[in-house]
Amino acid sequence: MSDSRKRVPLHDRDNHDDVPRKEAWDLEDVIEGLDRRSFMGIAAVMGAGAAVPKMLRQQGQQELSISKEDLDAMERIMGLEFTDEEDESVLRSVNGNLRSYNSLREMDIPLDTEPALTFDPRPIGFEMPGGSSSLEIREAARIDRPVSDEDLAFMPVSRLSRLVQTRQVSPVELTRLSLDRLKEYDPMLFCVISYTEERAMAQARRAEKEIVSGICRSPLHGIPWGAKDLLATRGYRTTWGARPYEEQVIDYDATVVERLDEAGAILVAKLTLGALAMGDWWFGGRTRNPWNPEEGSSGSSAGPASATAGGLVGFSIGSETLGSIMSPSARCGVVGLRPTFGRVSRYGAMALSWSMDKLGPLCRGVEDAALVFDVIRGSDGRDPTVVDSPFRWDRPRSLKNMRIGYIPGEFENDRWDRKRVKTYTDALEVLKKLGADLEPIELPDLPIGAMRLVLNVEAAAAFDDLVRSGRVDELTRQGRGAWPSSFRTARFVPAVEFIRAQRARRILMNHADLLMSRYDAFVTPNSSGSLTMTNLTGHPALAVPCGFDEDGDPMVIMFTGRLYDEATILDIGWQFEQATDWHNQHPDFA
Repeated sequence: MSDSRKRVPLHDRDNHDDVPRKEAWDLEDVIEGLDRRSFMGIAAVMGAGAAVPKMLRQQGQQELSISKEDLDAMERIMGLEFTDEEDESVLRSVNGNLRSYNSLREMDIPLDTEPALTFDPRPIGFEMPGGSSSLEIREAARIDRPVSDEDLAFMPVSRLSRLVQTRQVSPVELTRLSLDRLKEYDPMLFCVISYTEERAMAQARRAEKEIVSGICRSPLHGIPWGAKDLLATRGYRTTWGARPYEEQVIDYDATVVERLDEAGAILVAKLTLGALAMGDWWFGGRTRNPWNPEEGSSGSSAGPASATAGGLVGFSIGSETLGSIMSPSARCGVVGLRPTFGRVSRYGAMALSWSMDKLGPLCRGVEDAALVFDVIRGSDGRDPTVVDSPFRWDRPRSLKNMRIGYIPGEFENDRWDRKRVKTYTDALEVLKKLGADLEPIELPDLPIGAMRLVLNVEAAAAFDDLVRSGRVDELTRQGRGAWPSSFRTARFVPAVEFIRAQRARRILMNHADLLMSRYDAFVTPNSSGSLTMTNLTGHPALAVPCGFDEDGDPMVIMFTGRLYDEATILDIGWQFEQATDWHNQHPDFA
């Protein structure tokens, strides 16, 4: 039923594996400064078992027991020093833990099973917004069909919707245009994993009949879209961009897929992501930036950003854990919305970090992001992190007297070219002319980077079975900085340190909430260090095109808002968009 391909771009064959592979584990990453005996001791204490390097297991160490020397080695890793008496008191229990580990490993735990811990981004005392939801399209009422299909392909959803509802364009015609463009430009962009053509054409014919009958499901009715291929779609592969899962079929639809189906949107393709949601390298090659196909599209929502920027789909759904919507939006020059953590159900989406993963739209306009978000938000009884909160986006809100913080240091970078500096300066001037009150702010002075180990440990737990099976070696990227090494290294993070990081995260959340209580939003470059902070705290963010650098690459500016207040950053982004023309620019494939 699915249309899929296996390939490596010819022009990438020389650097497809840009980091040399190593046997089973990258020992330099894990045991730097330790001898192999010490490494075996650490592996024993941590219960690494079958995950230790094959070359070491073959040295008569398959059945591991823990000695005092093993404990000493582990204490070095943890920065501790116990007395001999203390070591002897824990040896029996630590050896007993190995039996517990093995019992748990014998359980069949499906990949979509969440831990019995639920992250909540709301600080103590936080008051949820009240009232009802409302949304209305803000563009001018009169829209005429453009002369060329090329111009039609690059129109934002807000305009396409009016063309469909006024029957100037049919859903069948629009879907066929999207599929044809995907097939024409995918050999250059490498943004498609599977086409969903049979499903799409059936949806398009149904939408056309409904619209002719006067039925309008939503502003997305009849609009083609693409799904990042970590969203389960019944009858089609869901590969997670990784070779070990290349033929995986999950026999149900993710909640966001269901909701977009109900809204009448038409799924035309499963789009690429970096393997297991890192970067833009997947098992078929590297996804490309439509503005400059010689460079990658960034990731991990690589395909959604590339296909949306290239006018191949009306919009797409991506995911973000640490920048995977913001970064490709910047590289490809599209609008990306990362909602508040817990706003959109992740049921049916690949889990990377249960306390940080978020789903959101990538679009060609701010209004499009609001329309898509309105359809996919809200609880579904499946994802325990999702809470219901109103979303009101109707009358355009003026920026006059709106307090917007900015971080001066993040708008200064010696590595930037002059045009990049000027572009950001001009963007801030636009906000001032719109009436915004820009005030300098500083991020909390906390070890935010150190808290990233939360992501590394959760990701390692999610893919522990992949490491144990040895199939982690099939991932395209290996070596330092890639997932295989990260998964293995996370094995040596003590549970006590993981919980300490979570406690530090709670302090960060309180500081961030105090900061955001003083402002309507704050603005930064996309490369901002605030990306890590706000992904840990769960705050929403919006990327909006703001110009180009000296190389002609797109640039975006990022607005970060208060918890559950996507409406305000969408207001700011929409006003900025209307005052500039960057959102009307698109790559030229001619």
